[in-house]
This record gives sequence, C-alpha cells and structure tokens, in this order.
Amino acid sequence: MSNKVLIFSAPSGSGKSTIVNHILGLHPEIEFSVSATSRLPRGEEKDGVEYFFYSADIFRLLVRDDKFVEYEEVYPDRFYGTLKAEVNRIWARGHVIIFDVDVKGGVNLKKYFGDQALSVFIQAPSVEVLRERLVKRGTDSAEDIEKRVAKAAEEMTYAPKFDKVLVNDDLATALAEAEAMVDTFLSA
Repeated sequence: MSNKVLIFSAPSGSGKSTIVNHILGLHPEIEFSVSATSRLPRGEEKDGVEYFFYSADIFRLLVRDDKFVEYEEVYPDRFYGTLKAEVNRIWARGHVIIFDVDVKGGVNLKKYFGDQALSVFIQAPSVEVLRERLVKRGTDSAEDIEKRVAKAAEEMTYAPKFDKVLVNDDLATALAEAEAMVDTFLSA
C-alpha cells in the first residue's frame, strides 16, 4: 500500500478539508501532507501543522533549489507547493499520502504521481452555495471572498482532469462517497 497518494482538490469552500479530515480519521495508514505557502497564517493556524509558512522570497529560493514536487503562484506573491521532503518523510514511514491542494496543484500532482495517485475533485453544488460557505466560514474579507468565488468559477472547468468528481451537496453523502473511492483505490 505504500507509495500511493490521494489528491483532493476543490475551489475554496467546497468542503475539501472536511472530507480530507474525515478520511484521515478512518485510516491511520494515511498521513496528511503539509503544503508550503507564502500566505500569512489564518486564525489559529500553526507553522508545520496546517502549512509550512514562508515569505515569498524564501519560497522562491526553495523553487530555485528544486525543493518542490509541484508549486503554483496562485495570486501575485501567493505561492503554494508540495515539498519533496514532506513526500519522502511520509513514504519513509510506510504511509499513504493525502493531499489537500488547490485545483492546479492537484492536476500537477496527478501528472507527477500518475497511477500511484487517485485524484478527486470536490465541487460545491453551485457558485452561489460556495459564496455562502465562504461567508459563513468567517476567515476571509469580503474582497478575498469575491476573489475566491471568481477563481472557483474558473477552477470548476478543471474537474474533467481528475479521476473522480465528488459533488458535495449533502455532507453525509459526500463523506460516504469519498470513503468508498478511497477504500477501492487502497484495496487495488
């Protein structure tokens, strides 16, 4: 089972982190890959737990030194990426890696890992529902929410590039469908 990866991608507010955390709670052999970012921590986020937080300049140095499996400049000076050291750390423990990444990162990870990966695109039922979820989350400014909603509309066009598409309309149903996808992939 080692050297397998699970990739969950979605526009902000689609329920990706909720689904990933649910899968992690069911499978002790699956380990979360902590991504790197150049954005500032939100709320109670801690370095090395939710993300590895770097300045944009340090992030660029890590890119230059080929330290990433993949990375993306999502907004100007706002980078996200997967560190090679994080992949190696998890595989060295004999665990399956689970990624919670943006849509372009998910496409890039699938290209990199190929058949070792199951890529799942999680989609909110509509852009309006997505906006409501982001507002309720209460972690972003109104301006950031509108940026995320505009980006989400574009990101939804990436769904066909994933192995599976999961519409998160009803959370209990989405969790059950995600469990089934993961179980099938891990038992193959």
